[in-house]
Amino acid sequence: MATFTAIQCKKQSASSMRGVIDYVEQKGKTLWGDAWLVTGSDCVPQSAFIEMQMTKERFNKTDGTQFYHFVQSFSAEDDITPQEVNAIGLEFAQRQFPGFEVVIATHIDTGHLHNHMVVNSVSHKDGHKLHQSPGDLLAHRKVNDEICLAHGLRVLDECELHTKKRRMKPGEYQAGLRGDSWKLDLIQAINEALEYSITREDFITNMELEGYEVNWTPNRKHITFTCPNGRRCRDSSLHDETFLKENLEALLLYRQATGFHPTTPEPDEGWMGELAAGWFQVAADLERDDEWQLPSPPAWTDSKQRRREAIKKMAMGQKFSNDQHWEQTM
Repeated sequence: MATFTAIQCKKQSASSMRGVIDYVEQKGKTLWGDAWLVTGSDCVPQSAFIEMQMTKERFNKTDGTQFYHFVQSFSAEDDITPQEVNAIGLEFAQRQFPGFEVVIATHIDTGHLHNHMVVNSVSHKDGHKLHQSPGDLLAHRKVNDEICLAHGLRVLDECELHTKKRRMKPGEYQAGLRGDSWKLDLIQAINEALEYSITREDFITNMELEGYEVNWTPNRKHITFTCPNGRRCRDSSLHDETFLKENLEALLLYRQATGFHPTTPEPDEGWMGELAAGWFQVAADLERDDEWQLPSPPAWTDSKQRRREAIKKMAMGQKFSNDQHWEQTM
């Protein structure tokens, strides 16, 4: 089964469209062996941005909405290959956006396969401007279900109401072990966004690119995440103190103080519980004493067994200990 979600892209400009295309086409996210899982509907992926811009200029429609961004996510339980996922995305794009240039990029770097679709806002055939409404999104989801059924995949059941309890329910625990939990997907998305973030703005942008909305403001105690499936979750409901607002602020301050560079090795979640409280003071100390040295965090640990133990602790409402890590890919 696959969910279909529209990503809200507030910045509508040629540069923002190019940035989204560059993001979804990253080889680190789309390279499967020797296969680059990026295809184009009515365009060539390598030159998609140029083709989309030429279409706009040809019909003199370079203002307003520049593009639309959608995510088609598949369940970890689906018996489907990355190539099949990309083919399904291409089939969907050809059916729902005929005459429009679309980039379809299959990301394989998370616990579940998913397609990113970047759609030009102007038709290259007749210059028609594409407009999307909530009704159009419902129509897309219906067609998405039809395509999934035709490929022998299950159709997503209606989402249950979100529980505000901190303790993990037995069903969520089992779903976590299967790699099919929306909350654990959120945790995975947070970790991936943090991997490329130095500032709060970096983090929010990276989360939005994966379909998550982030309400992180100075005058609110908690960060609230809105998932692609519409569920909302506070930082305090993520089973681990690592993701609390004050700890994420401390983490980003730590990175700025130590000259962190994105994609360099860093410890996984659960390592800063006892350290975070003192980091604001650490930054102040650094300003007064250049010889003061920050402690080195532990290295990454890739272990499925450790991940299972971590989920068990979460199920009991416990926070991670310093020696408890998850595997990067859930």
